[in-house]
Amino acid sequence: MPHKKICYLVIAVILAITGVNAYHASQLQFDYDFDHFFPQGDEDLAYYNEYRALFGNDNDYILLGIDASKTVFEPAFLAKIDTLSGFLNKQRHIAEVVSPTTLKNPVIEDFGVFEVPYLHPYEPVRLPADSALIFQTPGLINSFFSEDSKSISIALKTSPNLLKLPADTLMQNVNAELARLGLTQTHVAGKSVAESIFVDRMQSELAVLMSLGILLLIVVLWLTFRTWWGVVLPLTVVLFAIVWGLAMMRYFGASIDLMTVLLPTMMFVVGMSDVMHILTRYVTEIDFGTPKMEAIKITLKESGFASLLTSITTSVGFFSLVTSPIGPISNFGLYTGTSVLLTFVLAYTLLPAMMILLDKPKMHRPSKDGRSWFDLLSNLFRRVVKHRLAIMGISAGFIIISLASITKIQINSTFLEDLSDDDPVKQDFLYFEEKFAGVRPFEMHLKAAPGKTIYDLETLRETEEIENYLSQTYGLNFMASPVTVVKALNRSFNVGSNDFYKLPETEKELKRLSAKLKLFAKKDDLKQLISEDGKNGRLTGKMPDVGSAKAKVMNTELNNFITKNTNPNVLQTRLTGTSLLMDKNGEDLTTNMMLGMGTDILIVVLIALGLFRSFRMALITIIPNLVPILMIGAVMGIFGVNMKVSTSIIFTIAFGIAIDDTIHFISKFKLVTLKEPSLFKAIRYTFKHAGKAIIINSSILVCGFFTLLFSSFDGTFYTGLLIGLTLIFGIAAEIFLLPVLLLYFYKPAESKKKAKILKAKTTELVS
Repeated sequence: MPHKKICYLVIAVILAITGVNAYHASQLQFDYDFDHFFPQGDEDLAYYNEYRALFGNDNDYILLGIDASKTVFEPAFLAKIDTLSGFLNKQRHIAEVVSPTTLKNPVIEDFGVFEVPYLHPYEPVRLPADSALIFQTPGLINSFFSEDSKSISIALKTSPNLLKLPADTLMQNVNAELARLGLTQTHVAGKSVAESIFVDRMQSELAVLMSLGILLLIVVLWLTFRTWWGVVLPLTVVLFAIVWGLAMMRYFGASIDLMTVLLPTMMFVVGMSDVMHILTRYVTEIDFGTPKMEAIKITLKESGFASLLTSITTSVGFFSLVTSPIGPISNFGLYTGTSVLLTFVLAYTLLPAMMILLDKPKMHRPSKDGRSWFDLLSNLFRRVVKHRLAIMGISAGFIIISLASITKIQINSTFLEDLSDDDPVKQDFLYFEEKFAGVRPFEMHLKAAPGKTIYDLETLRETEEIENYLSQTYGLNFMASPVTVVKALNRSFNVGSNDFYKLPETEKELKRLSAKLKLFAKKDDLKQLISEDGKNGRLTGKMPDVGSAKAKVMNTELNNFITKNTNPNVLQTRLTGTSLLMDKNGEDLTTNMMLGMGTDILIVVLIALGLFRSFRMALITIIPNLVPILMIGAVMGIFGVNMKVSTSIIFTIAFGIAIDDTIHFISKFKLVTLKEPSLFKAIRYTFKHAGKAIIINSSILVCGFFTLLFSSFDGTFYTGLLIGLTLIFGIAAEIFLLPVLLLYFYKPAESKKKAKILKAKTTELVS
């Protein structure tokens, strides 16, 4: 009776805590801010923050691309574009609209400034001349007009850091107006639009992946235990752990982002490990005819310590991600690792309490046709022993092939890399890549040397030389800078003729232009390119998304060109911007991954040393878990899966999860060696009794991670695929390689060294 009272109290307390946590978990917000993926604490990020405080963000814009049925110079089409431009100018959160029908060529004369439109939508007879002028004017083609004259682009400057709700409202209004005007062939790109769509996707994916996870577990648990409690008890423990983990995120002010959206699915598969080992061991004892309470005690004694170790190693695998400078990855590691430990707490409080209160389960006895788990594992063990040399040779071959293939992995990332190429959002971005200047922003900080200003002719000529390299060699398709401002001003002073779109030839001519700058552009427009003191300038542009690997090479060549051809006593430059920061994430991926893996390996070595007091045994423990990691690296290298932010976490997580089965195996092996002097019999007994839980648990993990294949995000897809494959390779290594390593390299004398931390009573050994 006292036991039952304690159990009721434990369940009541846990239910109360879960109720409170469920409320707070329901208050979690979804967030997808590209800025959160910048490397926090990085010098370049601090520099960029100062830069955008001076000139503004480089991604507060929305691009609207519209296709014409024939040509964009048709009067009816241009009339619709002009109407749309007027509508957009009236919308909240749109600070400026730059449209083909609003573009003007200013002409400065002694008595004033005239702004001559490039297009006259309502004067059809002038359109042929307009189109000819547009194709002769630098900066218009590929920016506002496509080269084939079938598409136009409208640039919308939005409020800084536009949030999801206003962005959604804005796009609803824009789409309604497009439909009213009959403009159906449209494309949209921009940071706020992409972030809003990503949040919607994450919300739907969370529901889909959680549903798939629950359905999968119900099916697998039923097939495993064939009892209602075998389904309800594990699900209850894991669901409670998920609720606790999500509530913890809420308590610390975190949001669900592209990484933490994986937490529930991760917990469905990873959190099930302890529960499955407990229930599998409990069922085995019941099958042996052990009384219920005695079976529970034996289960908790023999599985408890191993489960604690596996929970620690798994959580350490996630906690190692906390060192990542990328916020979403760091948060994912922190909260998932903590959730793993919470699952352990619930598995050894809530689960035993429910087991004690429930009646002794009626188990389905194994069939007598020789195909029970013990028979299957006995036959398998005999084959492993028989072919042990072949297993060693094959393993060595896989290691050699894997090491050679890993070298083919490339570190490369692109914008919207988590979306497949056939995704509508990705298609819109590709549209602007093909039809216009591109969507990858380029930013360079221009700093006049001491005693100089950005307006000096010498400084402008140095800047122009850099611009020529950027347009002719680097691949920049659109540029705006102090040079383009002065060139446009010079053209305006010369009746708007494109022949004068160039820098003045003398300082005297330049001073005359500089004095009239306030007539040429609004002050706010100038502030986006030149600081008020004239000491700092901005060179901004657009280009196709070439990927971080190629961009790194291009930036190195650009800096080399500047070093050789630019006088630092006149002009100093520095690359900055969101593209540079996103590219920089890849530079630290290998370091962070190796740090995480190293931490995991160190923990496992310490565990093996604690159990066996043997470096040889530590090595035996590590090898079967490094082989799957090497093999998955080979898969990435052979099939061209790039190392990027979303795939860099796979190795650390997979190792932390895969090591669990090894720890359960060697912990059981240690217990057996305390009573069984024969090494062969000890390995055979461990293989037969630990093998079932390892195979069942790993199969659940593999199936669970494969549910991520239903994700529309490539990063999530590859996380599920590659970790699932790693675990499949891991099962093979545990079943085939680990017993062989023990047979060959474990010294029987070492089995006599008792570890104080293992004093559990083992059940009677069976052959």
